[in-house]
Amino acid sequence: MNLPNKLTIVRICLVPVVVALYLCIPADAGIVNKATHLGIRNLLVLLVFAIASITDYFDGMLARKHHWITSFGKFADPIADKMLVNTVLILLVWAHQANVVAVLLMIARDLIVDGLRMSAAQSGEVVSAGFFGKLKTVLQMCAIILLLLNNWPCALFGFPLASIVLWAATLASLYSGWIYFDKLKKYVLESM
Repeated sequence: MNLPNKLTIVRICLVPVVVALYLCIPADAGIVNKATHLGIRNLLVLLVFAIASITDYFDGMLARKHHWITSFGKFADPIADKMLVNTVLILLVWAHQANVVAVLLMIARDLIVDGLRMSAAQSGEVVSAGFFGKLKTVLQMCAIILLLLNNWPCALFGFPLASIVLWAATLASLYSGWIYFDKLKKYVLESM
């Protein structure tokens, strides 16, 4: 069990912490910004989300730098990422802070791409994330941060930056999903 794999496990373990904080602390507890109704719950979730996201950066960087890439890491790292991001997005939808259609589209895309990757892997082809897949991840993380901050400071000016970034993440997600499908459809269609 090398350090990148330990960091991946830490990220997975932080997902229930995020859920517990979000569901157990009232939304209006410890309001720190009355103009945007930003409370301590969202700030604590943001802190844990940031820590988990940092572990994602370091586990990938360390695995590549020291050639510590393992089968477990290839399997668990993307699952940990999706568990974290999708859990937070679902919680934000539950609290009416994120658009349900955008989140459903991104989750559906993830499921389809994972299925395509599994089909390709059975044929011996490993597909890494492309530019738009990485862009999707960055936009999702930015959207989550803005949503957890209740769109602060843009909310003070009535500018819906959090919603714009969430929809940009959705578009990047769908486009990257199309790229994966176009590239990997032969593995699914060959068995029809």
